[in-house]
Amino acid sequence: MDTHIRFWGTRGSIPTPGSWTRIYGGNTSCVEVRFGATLFICDAGSGIRELGKDIIARDPRPTELHLFISHTHWDHIQGFPFFMPAYSKDMRIRVYGNSKDDDSRYRLLSGQMSSDHFPVSFGELGAEIDFDYFEGGEKIIDGVLVRTFALNHPGGCFGYSFEKHGTKIVYATDTELEPRPGEKFPPDGSDEALRYVSEPMVHAVRGADLLIMDAQYDDAQYATRRGWGHSSCLSAVDLAAKAGVKKLALFHHDPESSDLHIDSLVNQSAARAARRDPNLIVFGAREGLELTL
Repeated sequence: MDTHIRFWGTRGSIPTPGSWTRIYGGNTSCVEVRFGATLFICDAGSGIRELGKDIIARDPRPTELHLFISHTHWDHIQGFPFFMPAYSKDMRIRVYGNSKDDDSRYRLLSGQMSSDHFPVSFGELGAEIDFDYFEGGEKIIDGVLVRTFALNHPGGCFGYSFEKHGTKIVYATDTELEPRPGEKFPPDGSDEALRYVSEPMVHAVRGADLLIMDAQYDDAQYATRRGWGHSSCLSAVDLAAKAGVKKLALFHHDPESSDLHIDSLVNQSAARAARRDPNLIVFGAREGLELTL
């Protein structure tokens, strides 16, 4: 069984259309993960609009979708009111919270469609929209083991891993890997030793065939943005090397990063990967890119 991943939105914070973002794209976070006919959607940023149009045009058209929202910041939910399958009466969309009493996803998705913000109310959507939750941090969906784990981001954020038949995909956007409180950055000897990464984070991504990872900054940018909840691309490489990841997709590009700057982040990261783990493949996530594992 093939596993397919397609990037529909790779940007952070705010959509950034322009001539300088044509390669990596300007839509905010949305990634499609398919195990056979089971379709998972990670985040509902502005990229979900194009995904929705594509789903409606598919033959056969899926009738059930599984939506995972990493957190409720605007750039991860803003595309949902424009998601065409949500208006289709033959569609079922399951939205997952992190516990039985977690109603944040419902509150945010419905709240942004109140009359103050949008002309169509949440109650007028045609699709059957169900709210489900994880039990003990995991759930089996159509034979796929889905796990959720906490990330380091202001207001809270969750990553997701998807596993079936020995294939593991991890989606971990909006997290700050480095450093420990009071630790100098970049750390002394950073070219010789792998940087500190928490053991729970290493465990969550260990052995992933593909890690989609927040890598918004280079070291110089991160040094002036500590506490903002995003990571240096070089620390993302060290996490991947520690955890035995096969492919690393640099994700959640800064709204001020041009294609040329993201190229620079990819080049720095690839060079570091060559020293850390020669088998690790590093690339920049870009809209429209589809992978088959």
